[in-house]
Amino acid sequence: MIRRDQIGHVFLCLGACLAGVFLIAGAGRLTGEAPGAPPREATVRHFGAIGDGAADDTAALEAAVASRLGEVRLPSGVYRVTRTIHIDLDRVGPKSITGGGTARILMTGGGPAIRFTGTHQGTASPATVLPQVWQRERMPIVDGLEIVGDHPEACGIEATGTMQLTITRVNVRHVLHAVHLVQRNRNVIVSNCHLYENRGVGLYLDDVNLHQINVTGCHVSYNAGGGIVSRAGNVRNLQVSGCDVEGNMSPDGPPTANVLIDCRGGQAGTAEVAVTGCTIQHSHQCPGSANIRYIGSDVEGRQWGHVTIADNVLSDVTVNVDVQGARGVSIVGNTFWKGQQHNLRVLDSSNVVVGPNVFDRNPNYGAQRDASNSLVLRNCRDCTLIGLHLNGASNSPAGLVLEDCRRMNLTGLTILDCEGAGLLLKGVTQSRVSDCLILNDQAEPTEWAPVLTVNSPGNDIEAPVVPAGAGTLP
Repeated sequence: MIRRDQIGHVFLCLGACLAGVFLIAGAGRLTGEAPGAPPREATVRHFGAIGDGAADDTAALEAAVASRLGEVRLPSGVYRVTRTIHIDLDRVGPKSITGGGTARILMTGGGPAIRFTGTHQGTASPATVLPQVWQRERMPIVDGLEIVGDHPEACGIEATGTMQLTITRVNVRHVLHAVHLVQRNRNVIVSNCHLYENRGVGLYLDDVNLHQINVTGCHVSYNAGGGIVSRAGNVRNLQVSGCDVEGNMSPDGPPTANVLIDCRGGQAGTAEVAVTGCTIQHSHQCPGSANIRYIGSDVEGRQWGHVTIADNVLSDVTVNVDVQGARGVSIVGNTFWKGQQHNLRVLDSSNVVVGPNVFDRNPNYGAQRDASNSLVLRNCRDCTLIGLHLNGASNSPAGLVLEDCRRMNLTGLTILDCEGAGLLLKGVTQSRVSDCLILNDQAEPTEWAPVLTVNSPGNDIEAPVVPAGAGTLP
């Protein structure tokens, strides 16, 4: 029989037991884990992945993506998949795929190893982003992962409909296209990645509607179809900065470039572009190769531009910088050499400014003796060339050639030791040449001229263009 003074103790013990039961039952909610959810520290091994490179881990990775885990973690290992791991963000919620720098996905099927699909149809303006995009689709991430292809049609990462896709510290090799952006995306970041030795393109903006994309600190090399490529589409605010981009072409493939922006076939082209602070090079053995090629005319014949090419190191291709059908291009602060046909070629363009750049033939690079290194502007108008330094162009009528151009302003140029002539004006009108230093210590005065003019009336060519006694204008 329980005494009255013991009743309080009984209720106190009973209350403590019930509280413990409720605490245990509610632990998942208190820690943010819903009942039945995998523990936060779970990895793809929790879902049955083996990671030995032999077992088929496709179903396990799909189960991890479909789970309530936000971060899908792959411990060190090789995860063989036979079909695309499709991440439908609206269905599964925000996701990141992380590998800690030690995990590899081996893609043995066709298509991308990872595909992100979102529903964002707005712009980059916050007012156009629907609440469910912020709630369920924001900033999908791939980080610290290697993707290797083992199938002719295998690709790396594909994305459509995403907002703030972020790809960092990723290595993609032996696939068709490493990173493939299609249809529509907004606010993409690709940083600190190695897109290396693939059969197609390293970073491919494939007829995509995409505004705001930053590509920084990446090594994009030896991709046979081009390094960073934008074709057709509607692309704005493409920034490529601090990257090493080299050898992204094949002697057996069609002409391409390390950075290729081709507006042809697009409704609104690619514009508002900055390529800055990069080393971009190789390979002149590939016909039609270029380091940076910008083709600005869209399907309606409009010319796009607002392009800045600044502070890059450019060498060893057929044409270092190739601008066609553009309006509004600034080229300044770059170092050029070993342009097999031309260091700079500008065709059918207007409002192009070529400022202080170094176009030099350094004798320490003996292999470049057969490179022309010349500059040519053809069928252009309303352009300014100011303060550039050109030395040692060869295999060309002149170091700098202007042909069928009008309203061109050339001032403060230094043109030295170029074969044929320093400057050739052919079919040029309404233009001005002033304050230039044009000399050649390598040729006899009777065999060389500082300026040649052919069918070029009505220009203001300031004399003398060279110091007294060094030659006269023809």
